[in-house]
Amino acid sequence: MNAHFLRVSLSCILLLGLSAYAQEKTPGKANHTYYFGETAAFDEAIPKPGDFLNHEIGSRHTRHDEMVAYFRELSRVSDRASLEILGHTYEGRPLMMLAISAPEHIQQLASIQETQQKLVDPSLPEIPDATHPVLVNLGYNVHGNEPSGGEAALLTAYYLVAGESEEAKKFRQEAVVFIDPVINPDGRDRHTHWANMHQGTPLVSDPLDREHNEAWPGGRTNHYWFDLNRDWLLAVHPESQSKLAWYHQWYPNVVTDFHEMGTSSHYFFEPMKAIGSKDPIMPKENYTTLNDKFAAYFEGAMNQLGSLYFSKERFDGTYPGYGSSYPDLQGGLGILFEQASSRGLLQKTRMGYVGFPFTIRNQYTNSLATVRAAVAEKAYLFQYQKDFFKSALSRAQADPVKAYVFGEKADNSRLRAFLQMLMRHQIEVRPCTRTMTINGTSYEPGEAYVVPTFQPQYRMVQSMFETYDEYRDSVFYDASAWSLVNAYGLAYQAMKRPVSDVGDVLSPSVAVDLPTLEEKAYGYILPWEDYFAPKALYSLLQKGIKAKVAFRPFQVEGKSFSAGSIFIPGGPINDSPELLAQLNAVTTASGQAFIPVQTGYSQAGLDLGSTYFRPLDLPKALMMVGEGVSGYEAGEVWHVLDRRVAMPITKVDMTDFNRIRWADYNTLVLVSGRYSQWGEAEIKRIKDWISTGGTLITTRQATQWAIQKKLVDEKLISQPKDSLFGDKRRPFAQAEEVRGKQQLGGAILQVDLDLTHPLAFGYRRSSLPIYLNTRVFLKPSKNPYSTVAQYTAAPHLDGYVAQANLDSLKNSAAVLVSSVGQGRAIMFAFNPNFRGSWWGTNKLFFNAIFFGSRVFVP
Repeated sequence: MNAHFLRVSLSCILLLGLSAYAQEKTPGKANHTYYFGETAAFDEAIPKPGDFLNHEIGSRHTRHDEMVAYFRELSRVSDRASLEILGHTYEGRPLMMLAISAPEHIQQLASIQETQQKLVDPSLPEIPDATHPVLVNLGYNVHGNEPSGGEAALLTAYYLVAGESEEAKKFRQEAVVFIDPVINPDGRDRHTHWANMHQGTPLVSDPLDREHNEAWPGGRTNHYWFDLNRDWLLAVHPESQSKLAWYHQWYPNVVTDFHEMGTSSHYFFEPMKAIGSKDPIMPKENYTTLNDKFAAYFEGAMNQLGSLYFSKERFDGTYPGYGSSYPDLQGGLGILFEQASSRGLLQKTRMGYVGFPFTIRNQYTNSLATVRAAVAEKAYLFQYQKDFFKSALSRAQADPVKAYVFGEKADNSRLRAFLQMLMRHQIEVRPCTRTMTINGTSYEPGEAYVVPTFQPQYRMVQSMFETYDEYRDSVFYDASAWSLVNAYGLAYQAMKRPVSDVGDVLSPSVAVDLPTLEEKAYGYILPWEDYFAPKALYSLLQKGIKAKVAFRPFQVEGKSFSAGSIFIPGGPINDSPELLAQLNAVTTASGQAFIPVQTGYSQAGLDLGSTYFRPLDLPKALMMVGEGVSGYEAGEVWHVLDRRVAMPITKVDMTDFNRIRWADYNTLVLVSGRYSQWGEAEIKRIKDWISTGGTLITTRQATQWAIQKKLVDEKLISQPKDSLFGDKRRPFAQAEEVRGKQQLGGAILQVDLDLTHPLAFGYRRSSLPIYLNTRVFLKPSKNPYSTVAQYTAAPHLDGYVAQANLDSLKNSAAVLVSSVGQGRAIMFAFNPNFRGSWWGTNKLFFNAIFFGSRVFVP
């Protein structure tokens, strides 16, 4: 199989600057001269950032609304700048993009965009002439608490708009620079308020000071505590969706991704470390020639400053969803920068001071170095982007796989979500026009689609569908698997021949017509297979409508219904003149139609009055959050319930445990965390609550904690620390690699579901891909009915897994249910809500929420 792209090692670049290992002997002063020097010439009609904001850049943290105001002002006063609002965050903050260039380019942006679109069209041979500007997208602050980039964006914008030097004029003439100053405005403001609130006068450089240590969850993440630097591929959030829509209008030649890292580090620029699988999908030119060319400009800029820097030792671009890797899949050059963080205005380290102005100046300097390199290498970048998309077609032509067929019979919402995601990445999709049966799976028109590999986005097709099992390295900065067709849980097949029976290229989906209930019936059935059925059910229960879930299949009036189907009785149980209007309102809000039936008699299976229809209660869920709890996992739970189920969940801080009125809740969610602050009294309180009928749901490390604290009578599969490699003597230089192999950084594995279990209601295939990034391995339960999902004997589907870890996973448990008095604990060995993108396993979690109270352990 083809493998994900690699970065290869170059010769070491390391400079000793002001003093050995020092960042700065004394902190730099935040003023105009510190950044621009004594002699820089600027147009006096353009306001300086410090004058407009009433504070010098680096003297405090600039709020997002202040940044918006300054960019609006630049656009207002200068014909060299044009501001576009791409969208808004969850909290309503604008997502902005400032285009800067020569006035004649700003006036002709539509024409420039049209030329750039021709550049990425492999059917067109021409390369733009020398008058076409190179497109540079400077992106900053995807992590909200890495603020130096956002501040540097203000300086960069001012220099490019107001600069009167020959270089500034050349930049405007030869380039259009698109500045995205804050990719994560919600997170940035969370950090900005913290830092400004705790700033001292005089400055406090002690690393222990509160200014340098944010409270949980910190400002790194967005509103729902997601890491947006993992979301370019997944496109779960409005920040990423807006950026992708913009990106595919422009296809910039160069994209930057400015970050911060630990205070004791120095500056990093690419190339990254060599890592990945054996056969990269990226042209070798991307991670050798291009990185070599640009690294020389960064080297020169940092040498001139005297700032320490390094490359090649850390980070990897293997995962295609970073801001520094996604552009590589679009014929551009994505570049990662990492600056040691001051985490406030000033910190003292063993090697000197790290001041906020110093961090900003490094980022600003490399912003200009990027533009300098792009302008100098403009012709090369144009040719590279043209060749990139041409090579996509030639590689597709040589690929034995000619198309991927995928489909879903019962869950139209999940299928449409996958289609929408493919189209966001400009992947060509066509509907099947005839029934195809491949390896025993039928793909029907209206339920199945074809993605041909011969298309300009061939490499994106590979990223969505291909799986890998051979890698050059074991130490991954992030995931080693991301085949999204598996994340959506869809049946798919690789075809060795082109599929001819297809319709026209799919356009963005239109609204689906839903039937309206017009007459009262004996009852109403809500099928459970669709992804958004839980949203409809929660709305029903919230309105006080009584509903039951079928524990076995049944057939009424010639229609067959699976176990898990929801029955809403009419008659005296839900005797309300508003019932039809309420059901129709639920249909409109959730996209789920109810099927009316006029009899309770079944032609097969259960009658509607059977005791195997179990009444359902409104979920009243709480989740512990705060210090020691994984903000990522907690945010994922919050997001899927909030945005996809329209269900509230009470988020209780760990420090407020003793304030909980346990009788108010029937469900407790514990995501990965330490929970070490809980003693015997707190653990007993949780166990007592479960014993009276409560449902505990745990994921990953929380599952491990529940077993270790004996909340349940289940067992972990333990591994001695050296079990992967033994205790033989090894070279010290191999230590990092050995540690990496012990981890399970992120792989896709296959489990077998018990489709008769309530936690599997709505699934039709027993084989289910799951995402695993933890070494929590569970023994199957002693109770033969309690292992809901079990890893198969050959579970590997995609990604790096050390053989010893794989051996431990084989036939182990992935989901367990264990009785605790009258209640139960539902335990996941993995995270079913990973990054909001695992639509295929979300239903397991939804089922635990809605049906957990009706699960009994024989």
